[in-house]
Amino acid sequence: MTMRAIGPFEVKLSPQPPDPGDAGGPFGRLLIDKQFHGDLEGTSRGQMLAAGTATKGSAGYVALEEVTGTLGGRRGTFFLQHSGVMNRGAAALALTVVPDSGTGELEGLSGSMMINIDGGKHSYEFEYVLPGAG
Repeated sequence: MTMRAIGPFEVKLSPQPPDPGDAGGPFGRLLIDKQFHGDLEGTSRGQMLAAGTATKGSAGYVALEEVTGTLGGRRGTFFLQHSGVMNRGAAALALTVVPDSGTGELEGLSGSMMINIDGGKHSYEFEYVLPGAG
């Protein structure tokens, strides 16, 4: 059965220096630190790689983050994979649970997450399947 988790989160992005020999290159690297609240209570840490283009409002990024916390009363960790594209200001973002990444009581977790930003505040909507939950 598909479950739904919602809540706010805070995120801190920390730019990292470019790889040696890539100064001024097209890639930006950032570290991700998040605090989730609501139906998912926990933290995450991750890394992002982004690239902009010469066209204003067009860019792409990929990221992986490890989430540690409690989801639906069950504790463990899992990985989220991000794939984001900006096409002249129009955003498309997909966050997916990496298959077989759930540990502890979150073993077998699958699903996808949406991120909403309203007035500078972040929130998530997480649709997931967890064997034995519900």
